[in-house]
Amino acid sequence: MDQKFQKIKEIVKKELSCSAHDIDHIMRVYNLCLRLAKNQDIDLDVLKAAALLHDIARVKEDDDPSGNTDHAILSSEMAVPILQELEFSGNRIKHIQDCIVSHRYRTGSEPKTEEAKILFDADKLDVVGAIGLARSFVWVGRNDAKIYQKVDIKEYIQDNLGGKINGRIQDKTKHSPQIEFETKWKFLIDKLHTEQAKKICRERITFLKDFLERLEKEIYGEL
Repeated sequence: MDQKFQKIKEIVKKELSCSAHDIDHIMRVYNLCLRLAKNQDIDLDVLKAAALLHDIARVKEDDDPSGNTDHAILSSEMAVPILQELEFSGNRIKHIQDCIVSHRYRTGSEPKTEEAKILFDADKLDVVGAIGLARSFVWVGRNDAKIYQKVDIKEYIQDNLGGKINGRIQDKTKHSPQIEFETKWKFLIDKLHTEQAKKICRERITFLKDFLERLEKEIYGEL
């Protein structure tokens, strides 16, 4: 990692305190971006900067009790002075901002450029598989949520997701990894853009499904 990206990394590290969205998450996404970008004709500087900055405002969203803060939008705004100081061009800054805004699954903002699609895919891959499951349990602890919660998914979507399957969680204490699987994770592969990401996702989803089925059996004393 060259000096300008190392500088961005250090700035981002100071902003993040939630262990589910810490610098380790940023670096996993960064490395996945590089993996997905191999042999692709893209602007690597744009991709690297966007990967490092995509969640810089995440803690601000998590700490906002009103639920009005969108970390993707705020992160894109916070990125500007950082990138200007490092002498990124105006066009590149705008491109990086577009990548950051469109990485958010629940906002409905579709990534349009190849760099944005790769960042979107890499970020989503980090919510599934073993690492995604580990992160979800960190989130459970932080938000006093449930490790398992049996619900009617249609009713839950209406009552706690504002009637939309990709809606914002209104009461985090009612959420669980199993509900996240039913409302988000199992549909994720259809949202991805790159074939390599879909291949990785397919294997990680299988792992999640097997784990959650076993978890349910253990909770009900069947195993």
